[in-house]
Amino acid sequence: METPWDWITVIIFAGLVTRFLHQSSKPEAGDDSMWHYLVPCIGCAVTNWLGNEGWELAAVGALAATLGFIAYFLGPVGRGRKH
Repeated sequence: METPWDWITVIIFAGLVTRFLHQSSKPEAGDDSMWHYLVPCIGCAVTNWLGNEGWELAAVGALAATLGFIAYFLGPVGRGRKH
């Protein structure tokens, strides 16, 4: 945990793990698929690698794509979620 990219991606990953555990403990089955968690986890790894290798602009783009994916597939924004 030496760079800001390490901290940013670990915080996002911890949030994904927390959300997954919260959703999996509900008695009713949600519409989240395991793929909806795997893709942003890989996005965090790619973002961290790009940032640590000095590709800051690419890392920012990967981070934005990862956060967009999370907002659309796991958040209240996309997929016609009913509140």
